[in-house]
Amino acid sequence: MVSIYQLKPRFQSLLRPVARYCAGAGITANSVTLTAMLISLALGAMLGAAGGQRALFFLLPLWMFLRMAFNAIDGMLAREFGQKSALGAYLNELSDVISDAALYLPFVTITPFGWSSVGAVVFFSAVSEMAGALGPMIGAERRYDGPMGKSDRAFVFGALGLWVGLTPGLPDWAFWIMPAIVLAIVVNIFNRIRGGVASIHLPSN
Repeated sequence: MVSIYQLKPRFQSLLRPVARYCAGAGITANSVTLTAMLISLALGAMLGAAGGQRALFFLLPLWMFLRMAFNAIDGMLAREFGQKSALGAYLNELSDVISDAALYLPFVTITPFGWSSVGAVVFFSAVSEMAGALGPMIGAERRYDGPMGKSDRAFVFGALGLWVGLTPGLPDWAFWIMPAIVLAIVVNIFNRIRGGVASIHLPSN
């Protein structure tokens, strides 16, 4: 299934010099992870409290791009510069779910979205990441199957933030964007479970 995540190796190669500099400067993978989460929480809180200041949503596509860079750098620091740790694994998974929720929830303030549609995206996004993270528990790899994985959602919500910032109001049909995202995430969850199970040979009971 096609996903923006498939572009990650090329993105990482562009950022490798930055990761090398961070390693030399003593910046750890865990500190990068936590910094990205704290910025996401701060931005989410600011957008949620923005009221009618729709122009602030212009910050969302910029941060979504920078956040992907943060995620790529912390991954390279962990894998390529000997900074893997048990704590880092927990932080990596949990911070992504927390950051996603913080950055998606401000859209409940934007008509025609609301708590039910945005909340469903937040919920199924968390389930998706859990389905991917459970792979190693059954002897498979961490799954990143699409559609609408973390990178895809970053692109979609960044584009929505740009749209909100550019227009005085969204059309009524935009309501269906959130259910469409949920549907794509449900397919994503199925693909991650199916891919994880298919990649190993489970003993018969």
